[in-house]
Amino acid sequence: MKAFISVIGDDKIGIIHGVTTVLKKNKVNVLDINQTLLQDYFAMVMLVDLKEMTIDFKQLKEELVVAGKEIGVSIKIQHEDLFNTMHSI
Repeated sequence: MKAFISVIGDDKIGIIHGVTTVLKKNKVNVLDINQTLLQDYFAMVMLVDLKEMTIDFKQLKEELVVAGKEIGVSIKIQHEDLFNTMHSI
């Protein structure tokens, strides 16, 4: 199973580190990553593989929200099938 993670917020040092620390701890593999700066805003989308994840999806979502608050960014995660359905309309 795969999921998309989006991260948006003011650009600062440590955003990717903060997100990937949560992913590594829970054995979530990053398959692809795209990031950009829109003026002073950091925007990133990651495609991740959840096959070997050691916690359930809801817990991962909660941990990412907490990490986002600590970093000062918004982090959202959604299953790939939901993402594809939303973007095929």
